[in-house]
Amino acid sequence: METTVQVTPELVEAVRVRLARAGAEPTAAQVAVALRAERAVYGDAEILAVARALCADLIGAGPLEPLLAAPEVTDVLVNGPREVWVDDGRGLRLTPVTFTDDAAVRRLAQRLAAAAGRRLDDASPYVDARLAGGVRLHAILPPIASGGTCVSLRLPPRRTFTLPDLVAAGTITPAAVPILTTLVTTRRAFLISGGTGTGKTTLLSALLSLADPGERLLLVEDSAELRPLHPHVVRLESRPANVEGAGGVGLRDLVRQALRMRPDRLVVGEVRGAEVVDLLAALNTGHEGGCGTLHANTAADVPPRLEALGCAAGLSRQAVHSQLAAALDVVIHLTRSRTDGRRRISEIRLLTRTDDDLVRAIPAVTFTPEGRAHPGPAYTTLTGDSPPFPPSREAQPSGSPRPLPTGQAPSPEESAS
Repeated sequence: METTVQVTPELVEAVRVRLARAGAEPTAAQVAVALRAERAVYGDAEILAVARALCADLIGAGPLEPLLAAPEVTDVLVNGPREVWVDDGRGLRLTPVTFTDDAAVRRLAQRLAAAAGRRLDDASPYVDARLAGGVRLHAILPPIASGGTCVSLRLPPRRTFTLPDLVAAGTITPAAVPILTTLVTTRRAFLISGGTGTGKTTLLSALLSLADPGERLLLVEDSAELRPLHPHVVRLESRPANVEGAGGVGLRDLVRQALRMRPDRLVVGEVRGAEVVDLLAALNTGHEGGCGTLHANTAADVPPRLEALGCAAGLSRQAVHSQLAAALDVVIHLTRSRTDGRRRISEIRLLTRTDDDLVRAIPAVTFTPEGRAHPGPAYTTLTGDSPPFPPSREAQPSGSPRPLPTGQAPSPEESAS
């Protein structure tokens, strides 16, 4: 049975300093010489462990390497030298990993930023970049980060989840599967909303995997995270400006370019700026089946959020709602449990233009944490079926109709019984 050799951060730092002064590479032989100079007696296993730690510190992610290699970890968050947190799908938890001092965290942040071709120093104390392999990096230096250098690493999905995988994980109830499948096959335009880390990209990848293999998918993203299982995918990725402020390519530019590339489906990984204008215009000019994600607290907040983005980009309120009414059909909202970290679909709403000429998100189906489905006022419009227990007029405003049977979608036969 293989044993894990433990080496202290202080010893690794002492060896690193000696090798740096000597200009030597962190090979096993050089590490052994440095250890002897430190009057430390170690065997071959300890020498190799120190060498691996030094290689990780010099060309990798240092003490974060084991965390990044863990299969379930999605986020690694460093709050100064003494706090390293991870999210492995069960919520944030503190790890025993530490750094020797804040200078070690700063070196790591600057090395990762340099690997992405970005600058991180006192004159430019924060950076947002994409590393090799799709890892998203954000780092910020003191004194902006008063508690020490902060590093946030968001890992891309190791694999693409299918709808059955998400059902098994509890993200989707079986009753939602036929509704979601129909949204894709009938080429409805939709947005997936939710907070940070609720699984919006994961769900969107799963739904895009259901698209017809003969369709051409154009993905426009800030960071390439969508990984649909589909034979014809074209990816466009934004690029930040260089140190001189030139050369930047934003999402709005990419949406315009994508429209000239004969897309069957236009997908914006995250709608968060002026690109909403071009996306709504595209979906109003024959590009059916478009979709994307949006940060929002609730599904009901999606129309006001899009209104704010559109108005900030120069559209009037009336123009935003006119475009929105014709461009988007459905909002799928995701939440995350504060107790166990489980991500799940909480509701599906239909975007409808009301008498005041504003678009509102009308509840179609609401899902409880236990997996029970409650039909809303827009259920029949969305699915074409009557819910087995139609809400009364008094119940419609409160959105509290009687629940559907757990684990199955409503059918006309049930509603007739």
